Amino acid sequence: MTEPVYPFVAVDVPRDQAEELGALLFELGAMGVEERDEQTLAKGAGEGKVTLVASFSTREEADQAITSLTEEDASLAPRIEEIVGDAWRDAWKQHFEPFPFTPDVVVVPPWVSYEKKRADEHVLELEPGRAFGTGLHATTSLVAEMLHDRKSSLAGMRVLDVGTGSGILALVALIYGAASALAIDNDPEVIDVVRENAERNGLADRVVVREQTIESVTETFPVVLANIETRVLRPIAEDLARTVSPSGLLILSGILAAEHDEIVARYTSLARPLRHLETRRRGDGTGDDWVAITFAAS
Repeated sequence: MTEPVYPFVAVDVPRDQAEELGALLFELGAMGVEERDEQTLAKGAGEGKVTLVASFSTREEADQAITSLTEEDASLAPRIEEIVGDAWRDAWKQHFEPFPFTPDVVVVPPWVSYEKKRADEHVLELEPGRAFGTGLHATTSLVAEMLHDRKSSLAGMRVLDVGTGSGILALVALIYGAASALAIDNDPEVIDVVRENAERNGLADRVVVREQTIESVTETFPVVLANIETRVLRPIAEDLARTVSPSGLLILSGILAAEHDEIVARYTSLARPLRHLETRRRGDGTGDDWVAITFAAS
């Protein structure tokens, strides 16, 4: 049986152009775009630069994206990276070790033997597969930290995780006592990854995973999480706010510190305005500072 081949387009860009080029990759048909730094798999792209890696469903689409990027700017030098079969998973195994995700949750890859260090420690077995979201990036850990600090109020709640990736945030919410979670993503490749991660942690009966966009969600939830880039958070603001139950919380991340005021202004001036409760800020070791923002619905 022939193993599947997953085509990626990789391009090194100046850090201040990453958001603009990421948006262009989505316009060219990318299913997902990852910004690599020293906390991810890629080697450094060079001082002042990051590597954008975009996944495409076919080699033909990836080749067309290469052509379009080159026409846009010949100096970009985009390239194809193909991953065959389980090579992606094997690459993660070389770099992904157990680490403390919150004060009482340790993320452990399933191929590593790990013994709990204390009685109140929770072990979350996680294999990202082809999904983005190991928990190592500042944007993800900021949301997890907010969930930890609000875990007493999570008990019995329903949680919506938008752009779930590996499912890590939905699973942490369940560990902290949420009754159930709906984890949605528009990338079909991540659906099985989230289900497998839920099963290996004994949480499969409490999480529903759907290939779905926020626009089609009709339910409301006391807690809504969205760790997505700012360029995505802007246009879906009304839909995100609509899914938050009265007196519920919306936690946003994936936001650069320089974009904080813009996002707060956007979400506090909606048709159903939200109230800004809290902002937390953290660097990622590359010179970028990221924020996570909590809003409350009326």
